[in-house]
Amino acid sequence: MPQIEFLQIFQGLATMVASDPVIAIARIALIALGIAFVYLGAKGTLEPLIMIPMGVGMSSVNAAVLFLSKTAMGTLFVDPMASEPVKLMDVLQIDFLQPIYTFTFSNGLIACLIFLGIGVITDVGYMLISPFRSMFIALAAELGTLLTFPIAVAMGLTYKEAASIAMVGSADGPMVLFTSLMLARDIFVPITIVAYLYLSLTYAGYPYLIRLLIPKHLRGIKMDLKAVPTTTRAEKMTFAVIVNTLLCLLFPVAAPLFMSFFLGIIIRESGVTQFIDFIGGPLLYGSTFFLGLLLGVLCEAGTILNPKVLMLLILGITALLLSGIGGIIGGYVVYWMSGRTYNPVIGIAGVSCIPTTSKVAQKEVRSANKFAVILPWAMGANICGVITSAIIAAIYVTLLR
Repeated sequence: MPQIEFLQIFQGLATMVASDPVIAIARIALIALGIAFVYLGAKGTLEPLIMIPMGVGMSSVNAAVLFLSKTAMGTLFVDPMASEPVKLMDVLQIDFLQPIYTFTFSNGLIACLIFLGIGVITDVGYMLISPFRSMFIALAAELGTLLTFPIAVAMGLTYKEAASIAMVGSADGPMVLFTSLMLARDIFVPITIVAYLYLSLTYAGYPYLIRLLIPKHLRGIKMDLKAVPTTTRAEKMTFAVIVNTLLCLLFPVAAPLFMSFFLGIIIRESGVTQFIDFIGGPLLYGSTFFLGLLLGVLCEAGTILNPKVLMLLILGITALLLSGIGGIIGGYVVYWMSGRTYNPVIGIAGVSCIPTTSKVAQKEVRSANKFAVILPWAMGANICGVITSAIIAAIYVTLLR
């Protein structure tokens, strides 16, 4: 009878023992972090739609390392670096998440599907309430997207890498995924992971930024709901068709994202309930689920120990902080230009993490004045933020690719 060692049966433990101590410690830390993400997502502290599948994926992939051969360790989840056709065909028949990764994630399709779903649940009429103010605030909220680029270059990143991490300032996960796939494919995995980790923190971090920069009496300014104009379906569809065509003409490199977003809006306004129910439900939430799961399983110890990751973490939080400050500055400018009748908290909604920053803005306003409602104007700035972040991503990709 052959002699069987204990660790030979439990290969996850065997690879932990056989690994470099730094890798082993990182695996344990990431397992613990993944479990924490599940808990914080379920509790509502972090975004549950992303963090629960991401946390489960992260803890699983770092636990399930096995010996693939006498000299190589790995997992049976996904190989993000497989691109050569023969090797890819082999991996597609082995790694169970590889088909989803290869055919939806690594080519940016999943970003387009999420944008399509976001379009279906977005009422563009909010943007048409006050389009110029909303667009001004959205542009101001791109401060982090613009200023982080020279900071990243000064810290030693290439132009393409700097542009990719700067897009975290847009607070738009699919946009970061799209840009990093185009410009920095070799490090798009850590950039995308950093982006989604931080986007979940907008729930927890931006309220403190609002309270720090905007006094309570200004947070409580009431907006006049009677001044909100009604917008017809025909006007919304006309706007979506014209703006989509114009943006695709000017920035064709981002045309898949523009088309997906505005197609979703057009489907919403067309009233085709079969499409609306499918795209706004199973397609959107299924794509979000697999995005979170794939981000988790890509978060292996070897990836996180890339020496650039610490730099990306610093630059990512810098980009989001600057964008939040920029949005609030934009809110203050509109407040003064409106004769002090515009609530400056709306500025934070220019950061295009739709609808998170709008909900954060409304919650902070309501805590200062329970009768104040700013959500329609915040959603308008939020929608403009999606559009401006896509434009900046298109400019970066066009100039640098």
